[in-house]
Amino acid sequence: VQLQASGGGAVQAGGSLRLSCTASTRTFSPYGMAWFRQAPGKERKFLATINWRTGHTTYADPKKDRFTISKDNAKNTVYLQKNDLTPEDTGVYYCAAGDYSAYAEDYENWGQGTLVTVSS
Repeated sequence: VQLQASGGGAVQAGGSLRLSCTASTRTFSPYGMAWFRQAPGKERKFLATINWRTGHTTYADPKKDRFTISKDNAKNTVYLQKNDLTPEDTGVYYCAAGDYSAYAEDYENWGQGTLVTVSS
């Protein structure tokens, strides 16, 4: 399964992001899909995951991060949204498909990453 992430780019602080990740296969039924972020010089960090069947979501830190993960099963696509960005949101955002988990090792398929740069 190939995952194609898109929607990154340069954003001013206070702006918004909406990332998309689409699976290239017709028959796509992971247990979960997730978003991770790797900030410059830091390890990849879990942000959010969504159960592909039920839509149940889990966030790393919902009060602090304020991301919204959503999906469109018909389009084999998962989304990540956030408003009021800060420079701390800068990094490469990766989508992943696999288990419904907060751990990177539980995901078998990864997108190529999309860079988001937030300037103050």
